[in-house]
Amino acid sequence: MKLASLNQGRDGVLIVVSRDLSRAVKVPQIAATLQAALDDWASKRSQLEAVYQRLNDGLEQGAFAFDQAACHSPLPRAFHWADGSAYVNHVELVRKARGAEMPESFWHDPLMYQGGADSFIPPHSPIRLADEAWGIDLEAEIAVITDDVPMGATAAEAGEHIRLLLLVNDVSLRNLIPGELAKGFGFYQSKPSSSFSPVAVTPDELGEAWKDGKVHRPLVSHINGALFGQPDAGVDMTFNFPTLVAQAAKTRPLGAGTIIGSGTVSNYDRSAGSSCLAEKRMLEIVEQGEAKTPFLKFGDRVRIEMFDAAGQSIFGAIDQAVERYEH
Repeated sequence: MKLASLNQGRDGVLIVVSRDLSRAVKVPQIAATLQAALDDWASKRSQLEAVYQRLNDGLEQGAFAFDQAACHSPLPRAFHWADGSAYVNHVELVRKARGAEMPESFWHDPLMYQGGADSFIPPHSPIRLADEAWGIDLEAEIAVITDDVPMGATAAEAGEHIRLLLLVNDVSLRNLIPGELAKGFGFYQSKPSSSFSPVAVTPDELGEAWKDGKVHRPLVSHINGALFGQPDAGVDMTFNFPTLVAQAAKTRPLGAGTIIGSGTVSNYDRSAGSSCLAEKRMLEIVEQGEAKTPFLKFGDRVRIEMFDAAGQSIFGAIDQAVERYEH
């Protein structure tokens, strides 16, 4: 099943989207918003799936042409957004570039930070920031949305609470990060609003690509129309999504609508490119002694998308220009 939220009102208007992303229909008789559906997923899912089946069969009354640009993030704002760092090879590379050893604990204790969840950027709206000197970077990721997860859930138990998957652009301000981390209290200003794909999908939509709690498909990023990277999200993912959800729920319950991100998708095989500019710059430092690739500038455009084996877009695209924010 594929779900999206029209960019109407603070929490959007829930729509069911056809498998090929061509048609959609509003479902106010079931749930006004995606959050409302997640709050009562046990009863709402079957009703939504019935609409989805009729929509795919061309039988749903009230269907209209689906426009990705009319969408907000599936959850325009969320009660909880936390991002992991599941691709430890990426962390290892970043630390190597600055001459730092990586603690052994990073291989069995996932890194995670809690980000701002009150103002996500619609997937086709610009990323507006005040200063290029902040080091504007994309981070192409995958995330899951859960229903209610009890505190202390094991990874196996946590996996049963994953309801939807979606793509992420976890925008980062690289030149602000060192100063913040030096204070010993984590990210804040260096992690502005994130963006999510127009469409969120249930795990079964991925077929064989969803296994072992991972998505086994390339995550494709373009910058200004040029291919930047397409690493396989199922390769070199040290911590799968059930493990990340369990990590987040270790000391607190997670409410329905919690979003948990994978961190930057990265492969040891660098031939597939990268999912963030920082990784490419780190590779340049390691190989050439200095970074040559600049961070994003005003006017640049980023596109993040994932395709199935037949070449069909699964989640729609995050497609955004970087613009100057005028206060």
